[in-house]
Amino acid sequence: MLIRDIAKIQTGILAKPEAAGDVVYLQAKHFDENGKLQSALKPDLKAGYSSKKHLLKHGDVLFAAKGSKNFATCYENENAPAVASTSFFVIRLVTDTILPKFLVWYLNYSKTQRFLKANAAGTSMVSISKSVLEDLEIPGPTIEEQQLILQITDLQNQEKQLRKQINLLHEKRVQHSIEKLIRQSASIF
Repeated sequence: MLIRDIAKIQTGILAKPEAAGDVVYLQAKHFDENGKLQSALKPDLKAGYSSKKHLLKHGDVLFAAKGSKNFATCYENENAPAVASTSFFVIRLVTDTILPKFLVWYLNYSKTQRFLKANAAGTSMVSISKSVLEDLEIPGPTIEEQQLILQITDLQNQEKQLRKQINLLHEKRVQHSIEKLIRQSASIF
């Protein structure tokens, strides 16, 4: 099935953030390369600036289509009401056969990313068009299989984090041993 068959896609809005507002204006700079919010966000757009159709709903998928950092993330309604900037396509699923987080996983999957980047247009600011995104074919595993894929991915990410922590602790232990040897040799003189 194609994304166009399971979702509606709209672009984010163009706005100028302010010091204070009623609505959060989500921009690509608020996310790391994995699509995780870098910090808590404060409303920085006046409510009248955006129409209700642009307000994000829990489970909307945001896809950063402009620039070299093309990632997908799932909007979770933890902050004030929010709208997406023009850096994003907002993908709203119209079916319950695909989980939003599975769609995010699939859009971030390395093979999908290679396909999207190969079909990007532009020279100075490359972007992925709405039509390329709409025509992207999505596999149709069952909900249970999608959940299993997400669980496996979560475990894999946890393993990566644990390996980083182990490596850091190993480096600290080695550094401590070297410093101990240096102190011991200094006390000999």
